[in-house]
Amino acid sequence: MLRRPKPTDSEADLLREQEQFLTSGAQSAANVVRRPDKRRGEAGGGEHNGENEGSQRDVVTIEDLPDQLPSLTPAPPKKSRFKASRVTFEDEDAGERLDRHDSHISAVLSRIVERDTSSTPISLPAFTGMAFPKVMHRSETSSQVRLSSAGGRKSIFACQIAAQRLKEGKTPLHCAPETAQMPESSEQNLPPETSMDTDQCDAAVSGPRLVSGQGLGIPDSTGETMRIHRENKAKLQAMSQSDILEEQKKLLSQLDPRLVEFVRSRKAQSVTSSASPSRHPEGKNSKENFPLESVSRESDSSSAAVLFQKPQEVEMEGGREEEELPSPPPAVTEKDLPVKLQKEWVHMDKLEPEKLEWMRNLPAPRKKGTKTAMQARFDFAGNLIPPTEDLPTHLGLHHHGEEPERAGYSLQELFLLSRSQVTQQRSLALSTLANILSKARAGEYLSLLKGNVMSTLLDAGLLFLLRFALDDSVEGVMSAAVHALKALLVCSEDEECLDCTFSWFRGLASFPLLPSAQEEEDEEDEGLDEGMKETAKEKEERKSDHDVARQDVIKGLLKMKLLPRLRYILEVLRPSPRVVQDVLDILTRIARHSSSSATQVLDCPRLMETVMSEFLPTSWTAPSSPLPPSVYGLPLSSAMKLLRVLATSGRHACARLLNSLGVRERLSCMLSAEPSELLMEPTEALRIITEAYRLWAVAAGYGQACNLYIDLYPALVKALQSVHRVLNPSDPLLPLQFQRILALLSLLTQVTHTAGCHQELQAGMVSSQGEECPPPPPVSWGHVTGLQAVLLGHLKGFVKSLDNPVQKDSSLVLIPVYLVYLEAYYHQLSRQNCFKPVETLQELEQLTSEVLFPLFSHHVVQDLIKNLRSSSVVCNVQSSHQSPETTPSLPGLACPGWRDRPGLVVPSSPFPLLTGLGLLLQTITGIHKGLSSKFTGFLLSEPVIGYLRSCSQAKPTLSHTRAWLLRHEHHLLYLLLRLAHRLVPIEQDVAKHASLYHQVALVLLPWLLPGSEYLAHELLSTIIFSKDFISEGHSGGPEAVELGELKLHEEAQHHTSPSLQTVGALLREVCVQLPSIRGCFLTHLAHLESSVLVSQDALLGRNPWINSHLLPELTGPSLPSDWAFLPLVSLYERMGVSDGGGLAVEELPQGALQAVTHCLQWLLLLEVWREEGLKVIPPVAKLARLSCVFLCSSDLFLERPVQKLTWGLFRLLTRGSRLDSLDLNIPPPGLASFQDLYSALLAQYEAVSFGDRLFGCWVLLPLQRRYSATMRLAVFGEHVGMLRSLGVTLEQLSIPIERFTSPPEDSLPLLRLYFRSLVTGTLKLSWCPILYVVGLCHVNSFIFSQDAAAQEVEAARHSMLRKIYYLTDEVLRNHLLLFRLPQQHSEVGFDMYEQLPPIRAKRLESILGRQDSSDDKGD
Repeated sequence: MLRRPKPTDSEADLLREQEQFLTSGAQSAANVVRRPDKRRGEAGGGEHNGENEGSQRDVVTIEDLPDQLPSLTPAPPKKSRFKASRVTFEDEDAGERLDRHDSHISAVLSRIVERDTSSTPISLPAFTGMAFPKVMHRSETSSQVRLSSAGGRKSIFACQIAAQRLKEGKTPLHCAPETAQMPESSEQNLPPETSMDTDQCDAAVSGPRLVSGQGLGIPDSTGETMRIHRENKAKLQAMSQSDILEEQKKLLSQLDPRLVEFVRSRKAQSVTSSASPSRHPEGKNSKENFPLESVSRESDSSSAAVLFQKPQEVEMEGGREEEELPSPPPAVTEKDLPVKLQKEWVHMDKLEPEKLEWMRNLPAPRKKGTKTAMQARFDFAGNLIPPTEDLPTHLGLHHHGEEPERAGYSLQELFLLSRSQVTQQRSLALSTLANILSKARAGEYLSLLKGNVMSTLLDAGLLFLLRFALDDSVEGVMSAAVHALKALLVCSEDEECLDCTFSWFRGLASFPLLPSAQEEEDEEDEGLDEGMKETAKEKEERKSDHDVARQDVIKGLLKMKLLPRLRYILEVLRPSPRVVQDVLDILTRIARHSSSSATQVLDCPRLMETVMSEFLPTSWTAPSSPLPPSVYGLPLSSAMKLLRVLATSGRHACARLLNSLGVRERLSCMLSAEPSELLMEPTEALRIITEAYRLWAVAAGYGQACNLYIDLYPALVKALQSVHRVLNPSDPLLPLQFQRILALLSLLTQVTHTAGCHQELQAGMVSSQGEECPPPPPVSWGHVTGLQAVLLGHLKGFVKSLDNPVQKDSSLVLIPVYLVYLEAYYHQLSRQNCFKPVETLQELEQLTSEVLFPLFSHHVVQDLIKNLRSSSVVCNVQSSHQSPETTPSLPGLACPGWRDRPGLVVPSSPFPLLTGLGLLLQTITGIHKGLSSKFTGFLLSEPVIGYLRSCSQAKPTLSHTRAWLLRHEHHLLYLLLRLAHRLVPIEQDVAKHASLYHQVALVLLPWLLPGSEYLAHELLSTIIFSKDFISEGHSGGPEAVELGELKLHEEAQHHTSPSLQTVGALLREVCVQLPSIRGCFLTHLAHLESSVLVSQDALLGRNPWINSHLLPELTGPSLPSDWAFLPLVSLYERMGVSDGGGLAVEELPQGALQAVTHCLQWLLLLEVWREEGLKVIPPVAKLARLSCVFLCSSDLFLERPVQKLTWGLFRLLTRGSRLDSLDLNIPPPGLASFQDLYSALLAQYEAVSFGDRLFGCWVLLPLQRRYSATMRLAVFGEHVGMLRSLGVTLEQLSIPIERFTSPPEDSLPLLRLYFRSLVTGTLKLSWCPILYVVGLCHVNSFIFSQDAAAQEVEAARHSMLRKIYYLTDEVLRNHLLLFRLPQQHSEVGFDMYEQLPPIRAKRLESILGRQDSSDDKGD
């Protein structure tokens, strides 16, 4: 690596380094390229010459250096342009050389071309009485100098001549006509865009700006140009403003945009250089005349070299009043100047209005609103400034930018200031952007601005701007950039909500905050083998920073080396406490992104070591003030929280923290003393102890750090004994005390779960015989049994304190976490060898009678339960409040303002209490079955029943903003259903609502999120296929269906398909086959077994087997919404399409027929008795998935059980109301379009149908008139051969024929295909009755239509009618001519006229008459 020369190097050093450089053969950092001098006649081969000269390096040798320095006084010698191209000899005679190179004068004169001066006007000089021109003085030329045109500076003499010619009314010869025109101030009150191209000018001196008249080839070209200009002016004056605008739009749409820009630039130049100052205030900034979007695009294109773009301006929503345009200020004249100009002042004789404009007072802001959107402007605190507000100038919000009369800064101006060379401007801009981001996250701009502020800033390159600012050498700018980055990434309300739910059931687990996955097809990988394709990591590394940041902000920042920079800031710069807090919050948000991001934080060199040594020391001195100037050397709760979030990402990360970074010693140091004994401010002491408990709870959730429990057991007992003492209602630190106690109880719950697994792990280690098995934790069941009595006493005291209004709120906060602890205790107790059933049953009865029943029946709890529906996230899909701003690349929880609206986390929410109660009831009723009936009233209470009814009708949406709350509500719903599962078989009152519970279970199953697979498995195993919850099966349901079918048959009064009467019998058989159906679905869901086991370990408290408290990525629900079709779809994926893309006809695998039968049976039951359970699946999706019956195999649909069930489902799907909701024009989920699937169905029908009536009905269904004509064209075009076997009758098809024939067909190609198939005999009544009637109806309606149509359509009508008239097939001819209406009960399917109606007969005669007359003329 060659080093750069230093100032201290000697000449010998420089020469030695030059020799090394030349030896290495490296490329020079700069090349000297000599450009050709055209004035000297050098050749224009610039690139070639530059290459040649660049190849000859300028090498300095010591021998070339002269002994004496050259003189600098004489000028450098001039080089001849001919010398380089000639070769001379010293002894050659100069005269001979001159004679040899001499040429005839014709070689020079032949190149002279005389200019055409025939059209150039000749002007004679003006005659004066003086013999010589008057000598001009500088003091006399002030008025002439201002008349210089925009073409450049003119001499004094030229200016005087120009002024003299203007005085005489002549146009200067040396000026183009457009440079002399004087625009008027009035422009017909046109908009600025219009006035730019349609200026009205003074008649005396006006002229065209673009055309000079040169090239017309006539003597008076200038006069002709002026005449054309006057005609244009006259036309413009005769036109209205709207006409001018319309013509302008036409021109702009037809002209090349570059030409338009050229015209506008010429106009702008002439306006700027014009002598009339009255136009300047109106045209000083042409960008103000364009919409904000176009301004943004121009700025973006002009700054393409910069890594970040100027933001597209967010626009303010204007009012409904008309805009009151302020009158333009008068132009600045010499009278307005504070001093009088003197002629002798050099270079002070020119008045510059554009500069003097800034000396004016600011114009008054607008008084009324406007309908048009305006540029948003903000103050330094991020508040939006209304355009009508007149703020004083001393606030510093006015500046010399766009709209100087308006206070505040736009986003574009803040971006410019953030890259200013002035430190204060950079710092102020970044601080203002931080305040804007904070308010945008809080949703304060939603009702005021159009567009998303955060998305606008990110699209404009805010991320790169902040990353550049982090590298600023000025600490103030760096601090402002850190604060802005924290405002962008971190939402404090989100963190508060996650902290509040930490003590809930599985509250320590959370979803990774990853953006929604976007599948991108890489064209380069198409056609490559799997081994040759790039991995996801390789593709990620190949992407640019901009592409990565556009999809994922956190990944983009990590790719831009954010972590090393933050480490440098903490370790070297040692900033202020606020910056340290912001950096720790940013690191916490990065750790929440994903496990890989958390690993990168841990792996960053010296980052975590700096955090541990500086902000979590093992010893420290008490700070001198509550707000110390530096927090280095002091423990910080935010640093402890960072460790907790990192530990949540995985077992391995937690072990690294405990063992390698000394977290175990920090926990012992923090938790062994009382909060008052720590040498820190009381608030911070409570916070850091709370975070320490939470970190320990996370570690105990993996079965780690449990030896600390034995070491710190006295401190834990002491903390438990002080619970009632610290809950003083008058204590200002009461909320922090609550959080400390909740974190302590969460720790004890996790330790109890871990201790409960000790016995199983001990036995497993003995029986494993060397196989991999987690080691038993150091804490055993005997270490935790003593806590139960203490905590149960606390719970009894809190239940009694519900009667005290002062202590009621604190009791409601703490009771849920005690219930969760008791559930963990009794759940693990039942698995121990020391379990004593009799004593435990008595203990549970006492717990129920003394604690649980009084708690449930208390009026405070009953009032709380009434808030179930109002607090629910599932029931309140369309809530009235507006969610804060979010962006897809930076997902959040949308928690700002959560205290002001109903929800799961607010104190009035019953969800924490009911979830804890439901968990405990599930455990104790599993141990003591007799206790279930005591809680019948809870399950049958009006709030609970109403809540379940609302949930059965809800359609919640899935997103990061809802998922973290939805999983807690799903837990409660599951627990209510589990309680119902115990009570339905034994309680008659509960059994009355069995169908409601079953409906809720059906809708809950596809809602369950990743991490809840075990709940889905339990629902499928217990409730979904339970005959106790399908009460219709044993209470006359099949018989009721049969009676309904019989009544429908009597009303129809015609023979229908025999399968219609079998639905009742099929349902009766389904109820018998429910266990087999359950086994079938569980078998097809076996691929989820690993996820179910992982979820089971987490939900059942098997802590040593848990690998991560970070839930799986939120890609969608655990089960698809169409899970009921799973056996059918999976069989199609295995058998439906072969490797070559064609339809496969292999033999079905063993058990496939039974699986399809069970699937169809279950679908039939759902369609008849649980129609609401399938409402999330669109009807077109149902039809598409049921089509797999015909595509799976060549003969599966011919099997008798499949035939019966598919007929029943077809009848149900084609009933009136359901048929109306069937829209085949929208693509089914998972398919590009229904037309593609229909093409496969047609090909399969032609190949293997054998004229099957069921398959025929399935093919006919999409041919209804209201669906796309593409499918009908496919039948009568590509697959016309299938008409030979499509023998479905009108009686067998349960769809009214009018749906195929009305309205009349308007597709001319399809009508021609109808006609051709009828005439050629491809479509016959005996072969295809339904489509025969359809074709007759549409062709008949078309040929006798009286509607006006295009010439092509009318010619087709006449041609068809003539061909029909001369048909030799009398039957078809009569059918086509005498067709009247389709008639479903008729023998042929339609009615006919006995003879043509008069109007039709007359039309036929007229057409035939025209043909006869044309034939006569031809003869």
